[in-house]
Amino acid sequence: MKKYMWLLLLAGVLVLAQTARAQEEEPEFTSTFELDDCIWSNVGGNEYFNLDPGTQSVLEGEDDGEDLVLQITALNAYKTISFRTPEGDKVKVKARVVEEREWVDDELVEVSRNFFARCRQTNDIYYFGEDVDIFEDGMVSHDGAWLAGKNGAQPGLIMPGTFLLGSRYFQEIAPGVALDRAEHTAMGLTVQVPFGVLDECVEIVETSPLDAPGHSSTKVYCSDVGLVIDSEAELTEHHSRNDDDD
Repeated sequence: MKKYMWLLLLAGVLVLAQTARAQEEEPEFTSTFELDDCIWSNVGGNEYFNLDPGTQSVLEGEDDGEDLVLQITALNAYKTISFRTPEGDKVKVKARVVEEREWVDDELVEVSRNFFARCRQTNDIYYFGEDVDIFEDGMVSHDGAWLAGKNGAQPGLIMPGTFLLGSRYFQEIAPGVALDRAEHTAMGLTVQVPFGVLDECVEIVETSPLDAPGHSSTKVYCSDVGLVIDSEAELTEHHSRNDDDD
C-alpha cells in the first residue's frame, strides 16, 4: 500500500512538473514595442489595415437571433496623443480617427472612435486608445475607453506590417480597462463572405485576461481589403478612397 501511495505521489509530481514546464514554454504576448525611432503617419497602411480617410467597411451577421451591423469608417479627422515610452522618451502622435458604429436589431448600441497611426519604417499600425459611447436603457456609458499616456496606458499593436504565423502581442495596454491580445493562427486563406471570394487572408484569435477564461473571438483580414470576418459578422460592403477615382 505504501509503495502504491508513493507511486501516486510521484505521478502527481511529474504531472505538475510537466504542466509548469508547458506554461514556461508557452510564448508570452509581446507588450513592449520599439516606438522611439518611428516616423508616424495617419494615412496609408499595410496589406491588411488601411488608415486612408474615406475607407469604409460594413459587416453584418446574426448573434443569438439578433441582427448585427458593424460600420467601420476612417474619418477625415485625427487626434493628437502624447505619451512616454517605457524608456522615458516623450512621443507625440497625430493618430487617425477610425469610427465604429454597431447596431443590434436596427438599434444603435455603441459608437467608438479608435486612434491609430502607422510607423513608416515598419508599416506596423499601432493602437493609441479609443473614446466609447455605449447606449443602453436610455443611458450612455463609456466603459472600455482609454488613451495612451493616461493612467498607465501604452500603445498596443493592432496590425504588424509583416504577418508572421504564431505571433502574439497586446493590441491594447490599459491596465484594468482594456488588455486585448492577438495571436496569429492562420495565413494564406481563401474565404467567401457576402462581399465576395477573397484570397491572401489571415486569421487572428483575440483574447483578454480581463475576460472569463476560455473566452475568445476570431477575426479574418484579407489583402487590400482589411477586416472581413469579426466573429459572427461578415463583410457585405467595402469602399476605399481610390474607388472614387475609377
